Amino acid sequence: MDFKEVIHLLQLEQKTISTMESCTGGGVANAITNCEGASEILKFSAVTYCNEYKIKMGVPKEVIDKYTVYSMETADEMSQNIAKFANSDYGVGITGQLNRQDPANPVGKDNVVYISIYDRENDKYYREKMEVHKESRKLNKDHVIDKIIEMLESILNM
Repeated sequence: MDFKEVIHLLQLEQKTISTMESCTGGGVANAITNCEGASEILKFSAVTYCNEYKIKMGVPKEVIDKYTVYSMETADEMSQNIAKFANSDYGVGITGQLNRQDPANPVGKDNVVYISIYDRENDKYYREKMEVHKESRKLNKDHVIDKIIEMLESILNM
């Protein structure tokens, strides 16, 4: 799967998207920019691999402290804050653990990823919690990116 159809649908609706990624490490932004037309729809992307930069990008420290960095609540804050920061129509927030416990955040279940897509116009979240069990981080990232493409296609075809 790739982002060609998502880009086409966003172009038709004259909508934009931004991402705040953690465990995918910029993979979503990379996948978008691998397709023609990306510059028309992608406004901004941030890789906030550590808590400090999630907080600097608007995720309240209290949310991370209460729910952990690996939670849907944190993913929601990531998606909403990146959409607001970039003034984009949709924000994508991704957090989770892939094949390795995080020594800086020794909480949460390994191989669980939280995806939140925020629709700014309708003030609505689309959420997915998924388990990833591929043998490598790269394959797990690809699996998460495929899920995000599927989610965006569904949202944009509503």
